[in-house]
Amino acid sequence: MRLRVGLAALLLVALAGSLAAATSSAAPRRNRGLTIAATPNPILAGEGVLIYGQLDTPPAGGQTIMLYHHLAGKPGYTLVGRTTTDSTGFYEFVRAESAVVSNRSWYVRAAGLESVHSRTVHEHVAALVSLAASVPTGETGQPIVFSGNVLPSHAGEEVLLQEQGPSAAWRTLTRAPLGPGSNYSIPYRFRIPGAYDVRVRLRGDIRNVAAESDATTVTVQQAQNPSFTIATSAPVIDEGSPATISGTLYAAGTTTVKAGVSVTLLGREAPFAAGNEFVPMAPPTVTGTGGSYSFTVSPVHTVQYEVETTLAPVAHRHTAPLFEAVRHVVTLGSSSTTATVGGSVTLIGTVAPDAAGHEVELQKLGADGFYHTVAVGFVNASSVYQFVWTFGSAGARTFRAHVPGGPDNVGGYSPSVTATALLPPVQSLPPAS
Repeated sequence: MRLRVGLAALLLVALAGSLAAATSSAAPRRNRGLTIAATPNPILAGEGVLIYGQLDTPPAGGQTIMLYHHLAGKPGYTLVGRTTTDSTGFYEFVRAESAVVSNRSWYVRAAGLESVHSRTVHEHVAALVSLAASVPTGETGQPIVFSGNVLPSHAGEEVLLQEQGPSAAWRTLTRAPLGPGSNYSIPYRFRIPGAYDVRVRLRGDIRNVAAESDATTVTVQQAQNPSFTIATSAPVIDEGSPATISGTLYAAGTTTVKAGVSVTLLGREAPFAAGNEFVPMAPPTVTGTGGSYSFTVSPVHTVQYEVETTLAPVAHRHTAPLFEAVRHVVTLGSSSTTATVGGSVTLIGTVAPDAAGHEVELQKLGADGFYHTVAVGFVNASSVYQFVWTFGSAGARTFRAHVPGGPDNVGGYSPSVTATALLPPVQSLPPAS
């Protein structure tokens, strides 16, 4: 399992100066009698952070520990907290949720002991990027508007609208600035019909590491043949779920319906490579008195359908192609609903249809009410995946899994699961350094 949130922007702070009671400009590189750990790290903007460690210099108990932080892009270090060590020298600070929204560095020192201080810990924080599409389906050449927000504000910076290709790589379609309030709105016209998984990416800067929105699926249909229409009851369905393909046949170039005409449903499954031709997908049916027809389908993979007249004297007329996007069906369960900070839960699930070797993302519900990817793994040969999540801070966390789109299907999501971590005695946490 590898972390998805970007870690390319490492903040190496080495500012000269002396320690002061309230503000400091030094960035200690080494532990001198005082350990420190910050967890979790990296985090999504707005998550709580636990900072803890131990004073190794006697007398260890009852000593005042001072926490300093440095905000990326700001000068110096500022005192942000004080606490007292227990009888064995352990201390802890809880930075509340919503307090930490940008990259920063932490260190601690013992009050009255100028030479006793920790090393510096660099906390990496991913911005929260949201995304919504104005419509779930549209036609070629017609704009679909993608909009959302970036938290914390990056007004004036740029976001990238990206689509996922058949190889799972992301390709930038266009870019747009973040306006007032750190909001964006990007109209985009797709020239080629298809089912698209789309996301928005914010490149990293000094304040936040790179981050992406959750993906959204849109289907883009070719413009209708007005004399022979086709539509679907649901442009995106779960694997194995039913949809109805229906439309109306008219006399060519008129609005006069054609009843009693034999029509056949043709289709071809993704991937739509050269040589992948349309073939009959259901027995022929006959248009009704209003010229209408319908077929019920339950595809396993994304399919491109069209309907064709079957017999003379109106043979070889056909509708425009129609995409029926099929999502992966993803399950998710947890080994436990409770844990302690520093403890773990196992999150395990399955993917259908078979997706052996496919990427799967673990997503966590952010402070903005949207899901964000926090880890990436792969589906095994049995179409099963697993994540082991270690809690870095106390509180309830809600997870789901997302299987991104690929050559055969569009992305699918599991139901959510929630697990709660309790804060144990600081002595039981993983050792700080």
